[in-house]
This record gives sequence, structure tokens and C-alpha cells, in this order.
Amino acid sequence: MKQGRKGRNISGNKTSEPAPGGKRVTLPRALSKLGFCSRTQAEEMIAAGRVTLSGRVVTVPATWVDLSNAAIAVDGKMVVAEQPVYLMLNKPRGLVTTRHDPEGRPTVFDCLKNIDHAHLSPVGRLDKASEGLLLFTNDTEFAQALLDPETHVSKTYHVQIDRIADQDLMEALMRGVRQDDDFLRAKSARMLREGGRNSWVEIELDEGRNRQIRRMLEALDVACLRLMRVAIGNLPLGDLEKGAVRTLTEGEVDGLRRLCGMK
Repeated sequence: MKQGRKGRNISGNKTSEPAPGGKRVTLPRALSKLGFCSRTQAEEMIAAGRVTLSGRVVTVPATWVDLSNAAIAVDGKMVVAEQPVYLMLNKPRGLVTTRHDPEGRPTVFDCLKNIDHAHLSPVGRLDKASEGLLLFTNDTEFAQALLDPETHVSKTYHVQIDRIADQDLMEALMRGVRQDDDFLRAKSARMLREGGRNSWVEIELDEGRNRQIRRMLEALDVACLRLMRVAIGNLPLGDLEKGAVRTLTEGEVDGLRRLCGMK
């Protein structure tokens, strides 16, 4: 993009010099935070000249805006913040955590068919073979706080393994293992119950590495037969039926916000 003086492009829009104070974000980020669309979709609309800021067409995605007072419109219609939505799903096995799958596999959004989920996104992921508690929201700040490694919001899993668990295995999971140049460890691990040739263990994580539990068990030569997330922080899955969705209560949302250090 050709630049003029003082950080302006040839259309006169300010680029990447946010003023101090306020809640400053780039224009695509603002549209995403307002729950209007994804950042990628916003960038496309801005480039097409469909977005105005205080009545003026803006064509530069790097334009900074103040969310506390910005007057943003798309195709002439003002964009206002959506009412925040917070949902929990008991994800069944076999679903991928994405909106559209290029291979045509069923996705978690198939469980939200009766809900307007145009601007909802899952908070984190559960892989195809995993099941249990998965959150959805259009509150991007809330989602980012839950996923931020610095907040250390714990996630609890019940895991079926292919052998009888013992204390040595629990201690090994808590000591940590090195796998694929990553050091992976459980915050806590305890035995739940055992059958004839397998057992269930409870594993708590305070970090969100990709396929972390499966990779830890693999490093210890243990097969994971089933993996279910049963809690995020102080929010339990409870008795929600498989494939069912419900809205979080105000108290549940406030509890998660407190865990993240949010007001």
C-alpha cells in the first residue's frame, strides 16, 4: 500500500498508529469483537469499500478505532454489539470442532442447528475422538481470557486407558514427559475406577497443548481408549445429555470471568 506522510495512505485513512487511551483495536478486530463477522470477512468487506467509520468509507484494514465510541456501519447499516451468548455443548465423539470441514465430516455446529450460531465460535477445541464439555460464545474477550495460558484456567478430563492404573503412572503424568520437543505435564492425576483390563483416571490440565493427554499417555506407552472433558475451571459438564446444548447461567459466566481475572 502506497503511504503518504504521517502514517496515512493515499485514501487518507489512518493506518497503524493508535492513540493512547480508550479501547483501541483495528477495524477488522472491532467488527469481530462486536460479533458482526470474522476478522477475515471484515478485511474483505473493508477492501470492497462496504465499511464506513463515522460516515466515511474506510478501505484500509489497519485503521485503528476506539470501540468505546466508534460509529461503524456496513452497507449503510450501523453495527452494534450483539447481546453476548454463552453456551455449553456435551460434544459427542466423531464430530470435528470447526464450522466447515473440507472432508465433509460432521461438525460440532450440527448440534447447534436450532440455534442462531452465525457469530458463535467454540472456545478451544476437542479433537474428533474426544467428547464432553465444549463452550461457544460470541464474546471474543471472554474466549481469549479462558484460552490465555497466563490465566491457567484448569480443564478436567476423565480418561479410559488400556491397563490398570497405578500410582506410578499418576506420578509420571504429574512429573511430566517430553514429547515432540514439548514438555507436557498434568496439574493433577488420580485413579477413578478399574475394570478387568482397563481403568479410568482423572487428569487435570492448566495448559492447552494440542492433544496433550493423548501425547502424554503415548510417551508412557499407554493407549487412550476414551477421553471426556468433564469441567472447565469451576464449571462442570453435569448431567447434560450427549449432543445437547444449554445456555450458561449468569452465575456460571461470572464464575469463569473471576477465574480469568476479568471484571
